[in-house]
Amino acid sequence: MEKTEEQISFNMSQIKCKNTLIERMLCEELKKRKLRFRTNDKTVFGKPDVVFKGKRVAVFCDSVFWHGLNWENDKKKLKKNDDFWTSKIERNIQRDKIVNATLTETGWKVIRFNEKRIKESVSECADEIISALSDVDPRYKSVDLFAGIGGIRLGFQHAFKEKVTVEMVSETDKNAQTTYKQNFSYPETIKEDIREIKLNSVPKFDICMAGFPCQAFSSAGKKEGFEDKTRGTLFYELLRLSKSKKPMVIFCENVKGLLSIDKGNTFKTILDSLTEIGYDPKSMVLNSKDFNIPQNRERIYIVAFRKDVRSDDFEFPKPQRLEVTLKSLLEEDPVDASYYLSEQYLSTLKKHKLNQKAAGNGFGYVVRDETYVDTLAGALMCGGMGRERNLLYDPRTKLPEINPRTGREFNKEHIRMMTPKEWKRLQGFPDDFELPVAKTYQYHQLGNSVTVPVIQAIAEQIKFVLDRHLANGGQR
Repeated sequence: MEKTEEQISFNMSQIKCKNTLIERMLCEELKKRKLRFRTNDKTVFGKPDVVFKGKRVAVFCDSVFWHGLNWENDKKKLKKNDDFWTSKIERNIQRDKIVNATLTETGWKVIRFNEKRIKESVSECADEIISALSDVDPRYKSVDLFAGIGGIRLGFQHAFKEKVTVEMVSETDKNAQTTYKQNFSYPETIKEDIREIKLNSVPKFDICMAGFPCQAFSSAGKKEGFEDKTRGTLFYELLRLSKSKKPMVIFCENVKGLLSIDKGNTFKTILDSLTEIGYDPKSMVLNSKDFNIPQNRERIYIVAFRKDVRSDDFEFPKPQRLEVTLKSLLEEDPVDASYYLSEQYLSTLKKHKLNQKAAGNGFGYVVRDETYVDTLAGALMCGGMGRERNLLYDPRTKLPEINPRTGREFNKEHIRMMTPKEWKRLQGFPDDFELPVAKTYQYHQLGNSVTVPVIQAIAEQIKFVLDRHLANGGQR
């Protein structure tokens, strides 16, 4: 028996029209972002599902059928009471148009999400709301200081996507500049000596990225800290720029040894200096192996938010399960014979290792697990015997008895160095990241760079705090 129009109207009145599934999904995501909002505010025309009254942003969560989002097709599928449904849905469509126009004319920004988009990508919906709440250019401006080949920048770009730009780059090393320019586009030239940068030439920026030189703090160095006049004091150049431009956040990376220099006083000086210029620094040692990269590489990371940016709940990323093996990062095809050690050199390394062991030291060459399975690479190093710390057993390449280039005999154990491509993968760089310099410099640049996935994981947490700050009416 076909229902009357009155019966249909009564049934419809019993249908839940607020706190629906898609509304709950969106609200839960917004709560995760620590945003303040109201739901179903009757004081706002059209009673939006989510309201940011102070910013005059109204959000509607629209079901496809009730709001006629696919009405021309849905109308053809009606089998009963088509006159009623046609009239009802077309009134809803007209009502939505009136609500949109009325709110827009009175200074409101209207955002509508259909149920499919919310269910498939609620995070992107929240991002769109945050951009609307920011009421400014949604992109974050940054500077890349002591930039190297751009590893920190790459991590932030992966986290922020198109929402971060780099306004200024500072790097002194000519070979690093060559690699940087090959892989990144930017409107300005790379500035070299940061000490010569005039404050009035530096644009306003939101994020300061800085892998300030670690040589002064490295356990391999003289441990002179800030007494090292050539490198240690460069940290104060970072402070000079940040004190003047007051970015929302300062991000720094350095070697773990920084913590122990001068019994911890150097590190304390760094944190105190950031506090003095108006920042709330947080720090943590993170290991690359905890971010799905099979490299045992510990670094200290500092994240300092400007004190007006609420960051009390900022957290460094949690360790992830290591699922990537060293074997999976190796070259897919046999490598060139030039990567294989001579018998003479391998013999020298063996003697060196024995001498180091006799002296009570743990250094010397290391051949990683012959199966490459469940094996961690040692921390990649930019100089010295860095390449010899991660030697591999690899019998895939058919070697001649004598190296025609050197005239020396290849080793019989099939021991080789890792290739620059393998080092790239061990630092989380994509294969298409270009290294247009001599092979020696490629190793140096990669060993001196950062593990990109670690930077990305931290940057994602930074983005969360900055997005919330701007969405809640905070200042850049």
